[in-house]
Formats: sequence, C-alpha cells, structure tokens
Amino acid sequence: MTQVQVPVSPGAWDLSASTDFAAYRALRAEPSRWLPVARDIARSHGIDASAPQLFSTGTNLVVGFGENLILKIFPPLLRAQFVSERGSLMQLKGRLDLPIPEIVAEGDRDGWPYLIITRLSGTLGSEVWPSLPEAQKERVLRQIGETIAAVQRAPLGLLAGLEPRWDAFIRAQIQGCRTRHTRLGLAPKFLAGLDDLLRDATTLIPMDAPPVILIGEYIPENFLLACRGDQWSLAGLFDFGDVRAGWRDYDLLGPSAFMSAGRPERVRSLLEGFGYAKPDFALKRRLMALMLLHHASDLNSHICIEGWQEQADDLVELQELIWAE
Repeated sequence: MTQVQVPVSPGAWDLSASTDFAAYRALRAEPSRWLPVARDIARSHGIDASAPQLFSTGTNLVVGFGENLILKIFPPLLRAQFVSERGSLMQLKGRLDLPIPEIVAEGDRDGWPYLIITRLSGTLGSEVWPSLPEAQKERVLRQIGETIAAVQRAPLGLLAGLEPRWDAFIRAQIQGCRTRHTRLGLAPKFLAGLDDLLRDATTLIPMDAPPVILIGEYIPENFLLACRGDQWSLAGLFDFGDVRAGWRDYDLLGPSAFMSAGRPERVRSLLEGFGYAKPDFALKRRLMALMLLHHASDLNSHICIEGWQEQADDLVELQELIWAE
C-alpha cells in the first residue's frame, strides 16, 4: 500500500465545499468540477484514468478506474468516515470469508483524504433483491446474519477508539429521539409510546457490554450478490464509512427494516444466521428501541412493510409486526 501527498493544484476544490455541506453537495452534483482532480489523483498513482466510471449513490466522491479499482474521496467535513473506512478495511482484512475491498493506496488532496481500493465483482444487491424468489431472500438473509456475526467476532483493534463511544452515542440519541421523529412525521399513535420506551432504553440496551464492530447499514445498496446455477448468494460487502463500536444487536436493524418485511421466515432466517433463536418480547423491545435510536432512523421511509402504519396501533404492535414469528 502506498501513501502520497498529492501536490495542491490551484482551484482544485472550491474552498467552501470543504467547510459547508450545501456547497459540498453542489460540488458532488457536478462531476465536471471534481472529476479532473480525481483523474489527477489516479494518474499520480500510475493508474490509467482515461475511462472513469462515476458512482452516483453514497455520500462521498466515488469513481471507478478500469475493472479493478475504485477511488473514494472524502470531504474534510466527513473525515470521520475516512477514518472509519480505512480502519475497518485494515482491521477486517483476511478475517472474513466474504470479500471486502482492499486498500491499494491512500493520500490527501488539499485536505481531502482519499482511498484507492480494489473493486469487488458481483451485482449490487438493490438491483437483484426485489426480484429474488422468496426462498432465496430467506437464504440471503441467513447469510447476512452469518456475516454480521463473523464481522463481530473480529477484534476491534484501533476501531475501539472511534468516537462517540457507545454509551455517549446512545444517550445522545435518546435525548434527541422525540424531536427527531416528530420532525420526520412519525404518527402520534407511535409517538405516544415513545417516552415509555426511551425511559427503559438504557436498561434494554447494554451500555457497557464488550463492544463489537458495527457496520451500521447491512442494506442492499451496500452488498453484492452473485448467482451460481440458480442460487443467489452474498458475494461482497463494502462501504464502511459509518462503522462504530457498540452493542451487537444494532446491526440487525438494517436488514430488519429494509429486507425482512415482517415475514416470519425471513425474520427467522436473519436471526438464526446471526445466532439467535426465536425472538422473545425482550429482544423485540430492544430492537424496537434501537431502531428508533439508529443514527439514520426514519421509520416512515425505512420500514418496508406495505401499510404498516395501519396494521399497528402502537410501538408494541409495531415491534410484533416487524419481527413477526
């Protein structure tokens, strides 16, 4: 792995994009303003930059070069994501059966850190998941549960120093939870039970248990699938910018919200892959609390159960709907 400081080029970045999110989003939306810099970074590492491929999803500036390499540039505002991604790829290297990117080079361009990583093969999960037969969805969810458990068996290493620490993160999320979900338009019938759940959250959620690596977003946009014969399987995992250290159940929330759809067999496959038996009330209550406290929590947008707002009258009924047996 090589590391360089790429020389500053006059006008390479609009300085406001380094310090203001709105300016950064405007920059990201106009590749003509940043792609020349990305190509220059690639060339500085001896990479053919003649045919870049832009990736429009995600938060950072991401461009592919050839079939094997990805350049990921992080704005100074999101340096913590660079630290998380770099540390996670280094810590998990060689520890998983599932492929993850490898760091080829890293550096800094005018205060914007970047990684050059290997490109994984496979089809983006979000392109395949909706059309998979039900039995294969259950199969993939079991593999996701197994992958979460495998990641969490890896030692934390330097990731133990990521901030905020778990207890501080959860307490801050509790403090802002009602305001957040009121702003996001959660129905009053669910808000009515929120104070009771938040009151119990610090006992429901272990605050000082040994932490594990939490990816935070095991969702179809962040993994690859491959088909062998007529069977689809997990083929790769990427995007480690939101990794934190904390309580293991937190990583069940993404697949629970976006993929399980309240179907008992899917729920069972995910939890059994992870290592849990049939979910009891205490587990469902803890997962419901964690789902409301997740750093990206927005129930109205994220619960993929058609008509769930009408099917549940309170948070207890909602947790029974999401983690149906």
